[in-house]
Amino acid sequence: MNKKIQLQDLGTKDYKSTWEYQEELFKGIVDLKIQNRREETNLPTPNYLLFVEHPHVYTLGKSGDFENLLLSEKQLEAKGATFYKINRGGDITYHGPGQIVGYPILDLENFFTDIHKYLRFLEEAIILTLAEYGIESGRSDGETGVWLGVGTPFARKICAMGVRASRWVTMHGFALNVNADLGYFDNIIPCGIRGKAVTTLNVELGVEKVDEAEVKAKILKHFTNLFEVEFQV
Repeated sequence: MNKKIQLQDLGTKDYKSTWEYQEELFKGIVDLKIQNRREETNLPTPNYLLFVEHPHVYTLGKSGDFENLLLSEKQLEAKGATFYKINRGGDITYHGPGQIVGYPILDLENFFTDIHKYLRFLEEAIILTLAEYGIESGRSDGETGVWLGVGTPFARKICAMGVRASRWVTMHGFALNVNADLGYFDNIIPCGIRGKAVTTLNVELGVEKVDEAEVKAKILKHFTNLFEVEFQV
């Protein structure tokens, strides 16, 4: 079992090229697992965590409803945004500047073979990170991700999640709104859920800007403890 994770901070990177890079890393792990099985070898499989910030983009999961995008192609162009239908779970979401996106590409056989537990651990890493800022967050029944004000009329989502897994290898991941422009969420029905708002860390704290590098460091600390891993840069 390889419990080391290679950390890569990609900075600002186009969604499509990042998706292709994820697919490349994902395929490398899957191919090695197939080789191990075929040749009865036990070569260790690598794990990765990519941090990235995307230019304005909307993505729709494989089971999502296109009607949840409220913009035409021309309106997308006018807003400087792109759109992709992709192969993760979940419905529609937005990525853009001021948002920390994390893509764990892990061989879960190095950790535990339980997708439900994996998603709960991702959520917990964000919940514990927000707690360090004095923000109480949690889960909403039947709605993956991290929420504030669950069970109240003011429920609002601060972190969206959507993953794909095959042969216990994961890709895609989470998107935490830190300093994101909430106006871009007005152009979709986020995650296909009507009547619930979206928020950001800086809005909740009542500050102009939160240090994103600091937030990443806190996420890594909790990820390390939950998954019992060692990060390598």
